[in-house]
Amino acid sequence: MSGTSIELSHIARPQAAVAKSASTRRPSTIIEDSQDDQATSHSLERTATVSSKSTTTVVIASVTLITGISTLLNGLTTVILPTMAVDLDIPSNLLLWPSSIQALTCGCVLLLSGSIADALGSRFMYMLGSILQSVFTLGCGLSRNATQLIIFRGLSGIAIAFCLPSAVSIITSTLDGKRRNFAFAAMGGGQPVGFSIGLTLGGVLTDSIGWRWGFYSAAVANTVVIVVALWGLPSSIDGVGDTSVAEIPSWPQRWHRVKTEIDWVGALIASTALAMLSYVFASIAGSRSSIKQPSSIALLVVALLLIPLFIFWVGRQENKGRPAIIPNSLWRNRIFSTICIAVFFTWGSFNALETILTFYFQDVQKYSATQTSIYFLPAPIAGVLINLAMGYLVQRVQANWLVIIGCAISFGAPIAMVNTNTDSNYWSTAFLANILNPTGADSLFTISNLLITSVFHAKTQALAGGVFNTISQIGKSVGLGLVAVIAADVTQKSGYEDKKSPEALLEGYKATYWFCFACIAVTVALSTWGLRGIGKVGHKRD
Repeated sequence: MSGTSIELSHIARPQAAVAKSASTRRPSTIIEDSQDDQATSHSLERTATVSSKSTTTVVIASVTLITGISTLLNGLTTVILPTMAVDLDIPSNLLLWPSSIQALTCGCVLLLSGSIADALGSRFMYMLGSILQSVFTLGCGLSRNATQLIIFRGLSGIAIAFCLPSAVSIITSTLDGKRRNFAFAAMGGGQPVGFSIGLTLGGVLTDSIGWRWGFYSAAVANTVVIVVALWGLPSSIDGVGDTSVAEIPSWPQRWHRVKTEIDWVGALIASTALAMLSYVFASIAGSRSSIKQPSSIALLVVALLLIPLFIFWVGRQENKGRPAIIPNSLWRNRIFSTICIAVFFTWGSFNALETILTFYFQDVQKYSATQTSIYFLPAPIAGVLINLAMGYLVQRVQANWLVIIGCAISFGAPIAMVNTNTDSNYWSTAFLANILNPTGADSLFTISNLLITSVFHAKTQALAGGVFNTISQIGKSVGLGLVAVIAADVTQKSGYEDKKSPEALLEGYKATYWFCFACIAVTVALSTWGLRGIGKVGHKRD
């Protein structure tokens, strides 16, 4: 790793006293101490590394499939939404809630779930989240009205929040070198690929045996993954962070850590602020006029006021050497801040463009759900190829260039759609958008996971995963909310009398393509400046 990465490792140390005093010491001393910390951390990782090929396969497959299934459900919900709206009589102001509620609840719980995973054990939290995801997914399929569906979708967001940071910790505590690189590439690719497969599966099932079977199928697949993970994930994973992998903390010890090692006040402030912000954006996505409602204004104001309160609180905790949910010192590092902001914009633009493409196919070009699914097939294929390439290149090419080039290629996705019309040729427009859209998200996701986990101690790796995934989920929620507002506003101001006509809707969709283009531009510019000098993050360090 480069010198910049050594600086990251030092800043990310959980001990507040060390982070506070770093700026007053000689650079050589800081580097030497950071190298000592890294040596200790890597020694732990080598001790925890599982040499069994079968266990390696189980780890990679289980974490990839569980996270992939969660986004598969998002894609499924997106494409079956028009049919569900009719069957369950979903009001227009709640139409996008089944799609956005999961990101809302997931983003609000991720930080806390990462901290709890560090205390109770990543394997335990991962298995708990996986089981709950199966139960709540089945509940979505059994729902008989809009309220039940939205509730179960929200609960499934909490379930996946248990899995995401735990999955990151499981990878870092059991794998190293090329296997770790491949695992992160697979996990990163599993999310956009899962979303696209959900779109494809949803269309086929909606026009055949019914949309409910999409949820039933996902619940069955999720249960199979649980059985494999229960059998194949070593229980020693929950011992990582202690003196050795063989020393697994007792449950009284784990609960003591929950009481003493988690910043509960900081988690409450952060979760409340995120919940309010996400709710406001989700409401806007359902109805533009909701932003004018007194309740929305009040929630937005309170959420914004909680942000400086949160900064003050975690700063106070850090200064006193107490646990802080997100230490302020983390944000002083250019690279850490850059990847977090970049993921926010990238995840928002990726999900927004894919969602708008769904409505473009069905509302503008009047394709059936099955036809829409078929037209989305290039997206998961492209996602798989991109992640295979990332797994190969991450040890050979500097990480900043992988991110910049990957995001730059994504420019082609919205550009391919800005000049479309109601009868545009698929191959010269939407096909290109499908194969180019996942490039930036996949490259950034894989690099970010490798970079973030390399600078956190084993004891706080799940929390690091929680921070990263929280920002990506909030980025998705904000992105969906903004494109809904932009599309509705431009359509309403179009010159067409029938605002529900394909021509009027297309005007609004074109505006969202430019929004996605702007998000990608911000990511490329930010990555060019902020990620310089990070080197090859995929190197195995002995």
